[in-house]
Amino acid sequence: MLDRRTLLKAGAAGAAASALTPTRSETAASDVTPEPFELDEWTFADLQSAMAEGRLTSEAITRAYLERVEATNHQGPDLHAVIEINPDAEAIAAALDEERAAGSVRGPLHGVPIFLKDNIATHDRTTTTAGSVALEGSRPERDAFVAARLREAGGVLLGKANLSEWANIRSERSSSGWSARGGQTRNPYVLDRNPCGSSSGSGVAVAANLCAAAIGTETNGSVVCPSSANGIVGIKPSIGLVGRSGIVPIAHSQDTAGPMARTVTDAALMLAAIVGPDPRDPVTSEGAVPRRVDYAAALDRGALRGARIGVARNYFGFHEKVDALMEAALEAMRAEGAEVIDELELDLSELRGKSLAILLYELKADLDAYLSDPAMNAPVRSLAEVIEFNERHRDRELPFFEQELFLQAQEKGDLSSEEYLEALAACHRLTREEGIDRLIGEHRLDAIVAPTGGPAWPIDLVNGDHFGGGSSSPAAISGYANITVPAGRVFGLPVGISIFGPAFSEPRLIGLAYAFEQATSRRRPPTFLPSLPYTV
Repeated sequence: MLDRRTLLKAGAAGAAASALTPTRSETAASDVTPEPFELDEWTFADLQSAMAEGRLTSEAITRAYLERVEATNHQGPDLHAVIEINPDAEAIAAALDEERAAGSVRGPLHGVPIFLKDNIATHDRTTTTAGSVALEGSRPERDAFVAARLREAGGVLLGKANLSEWANIRSERSSSGWSARGGQTRNPYVLDRNPCGSSSGSGVAVAANLCAAAIGTETNGSVVCPSSANGIVGIKPSIGLVGRSGIVPIAHSQDTAGPMARTVTDAALMLAAIVGPDPRDPVTSEGAVPRRVDYAAALDRGALRGARIGVARNYFGFHEKVDALMEAALEAMRAEGAEVIDELELDLSELRGKSLAILLYELKADLDAYLSDPAMNAPVRSLAEVIEFNERHRDRELPFFEQELFLQAQEKGDLSSEEYLEALAACHRLTREEGIDRLIGEHRLDAIVAPTGGPAWPIDLVNGDHFGGGSSSPAAISGYANITVPAGRVFGLPVGISIFGPAFSEPRLIGLAYAFEQATSRRRPPTFLPSLPYTV
C-alpha cells in the first residue's frame, strides 16, 4: 500500500506454514520452471479470436488457467500468488459460452478469466479477507462495484489473488506480498525477490500467465509498484472514476481499484469495463467525473507525436541502471516525435508525516464502516477488534512484523479533527495546484514521467522491504491518474516508467503509454530463476 516500503483454498495451518517456507535459491532451475503454456502471453484479442473461431471455449480457457495455477502456485515455482479459486469459475465460463453460441457477446471481456485482489468483495463461494485470518470465512452479501461491473462485462472471476495483508497498512516493517492466509508471494522473474505490493498476487498472476488480467487496488503505489516489479502494465485511475464500494478500505481520499494486464490495450479495455457511477460511492457521481469515455479509441500509435512530456528529475538518482533505462525511454519518446521538457521537480518534502496521518485517520473511520456493515459478514466488526484478534493469534498473524500502524490509527480521533483537516488540505494543495497541475499548466505538458520504481529487492521477512525509490506519491496523494509501462530490465528484473497527469487524464495517458509500448516492446515473460546468478 504505502510507497515506503491453493488449487487452493489452503487451510489456515497450511497458509501459515507456507509463509515460513524458505526461499528456493538452491533449487535446480528445472524444478521451478513451469511447463510450456499454450496461452502464454495471450491478449484479450487472442482469446476472443480463438473463441469466435470455435478453436477454444471460455470453459476450456478457464480450465487451462486453473491448471496453470495448480502447477505454479504451491508447487513448481511456488508463487503464492493466489489465495482462493472460485469453485464455480468453469460453470460461469460454460454459461458465457452458451451466450456466445446464441449470438450474444457482451464485449472484449466476454469469457476472459480474471483474478481479483482479495480485498475486493464477491458475492459467491469465495471469501474476502484482505489476506487476514481475522476475516476468514467472510462471504459478503453483495459484490463490490468493480466485481459486479466485471461480471456484467462477461469476465470470468477466477478467484482471489494474494496481497500484502490489509493492503500493507499494518506495519512499517512488513514484507510486501506476505499475508497470513496466503504466505509470501514470489517474484516470477527471480523467485527469491519481492513482487512489491500491495497488489502482489495480482501482479504476479498476470506476469506469470495465471490469468488474462487482474484487478489490484492502490492507496499509494499498490498497483503501479507490483506492475513495475513484475513487468506488466498497471493503471491507477483518478479518484471518482471507479467505484470503491465493497473494497476493504484504507483511505477514501486515495483508494482506488485499477487494471493490471500484460498490454496497454488490455488494461484500457479493463478500465472501460469498471468505470461508472457507484451508488454507494458518492465521489463517483460528482459533476467533474467524465462519463462514457471510449478508452479503446485512446489507443493511438501516434500519440507521442507533438506531445510535451515533463521529466520529474527528483525521482531519479536512486539507481544508475534505472536512470539509464529512463534515459533510453526518453530517447524513444523523442524518436516518436515528443518534446521532452527536462529537469522538472515535484518536491513533496513538506508532506512528510502529513500523508501518513491522513491514512491513519481515514483507516480508522473507513475500516470501521466496512467491518460494521452487516452485508460484509465480517467476523470482526472494528479496527479495535482486528487489533485484539491479532494479539490473540500472534503465532499466525504476527510471526514476522507487528501492527504498529493499526495501533497508531486506533489512537486517532474522527474526521473532524483539526490535524486531519489541515493535513488533507496541505496534501491536496501541494500535490494538485502547487504540484501536478502547476507543472502541467506552466510547461503546457501532456504528462509527467518518472521511474515507477527500482528492480525487485530480496524477500526479507526479518527486516521488511528495501525500497530503492519510486514516484507513486504525487498521483496517489492528489488522487490523479497514473500508468506504468515496462521500460526494461536491470539484471533481468523488470522496471517500469510512470506516465501521470491531472485528474481524469486517463485517455491522454493511455494514448501516450500505448505509443511508447508499441515503439519499445519492453515486456519480457518471466524467467523463474531461483535466484540471481553471481560469482565472487
